[in-house]
Amino acid sequence: QVQLVESGGGLVQPGGSLRLSCAASGSIFSITVMGWYRQAPGKERELVASITSGGRTNYADSVKGRFTISRDNAKNTVSLQMNSLNPEDTAVYLCNVLVVRNGMNYWGKGTLVTVSS
Repeated sequence: QVQLVESGGGLVQPGGSLRLSCAASGSIFSITVMGWYRQAPGKERELVASITSGGRTNYADSVKGRFTISRDNAKNTVSLQMNSLNPEDTAVYLCNVLVVRNGMNYWGKGTLVTVSS
């Protein structure tokens, strides 16, 4: 199995920035899409951003222009740079890896981001 470990969450003031990182254990030999989801209290889980093995990115409209996703295929990591944070960004952020070959999804346990003054 693949294990994902997130880091970088915490408390930040509105307008501030955080960088989340996710490390996948072992080598990933197949084509994958790596992404970040988030779930806020009372809200459905939503895809924040994703990136393919080839570097193609996709962003939720709510974060477009503020967040940047990147990955390092050699290190099996994916990061999310979050700028201009607002209280609506408060959520548990979860790392996800989708194996394109068979549709398997792997999830991290999540890291809490709290945006508050």
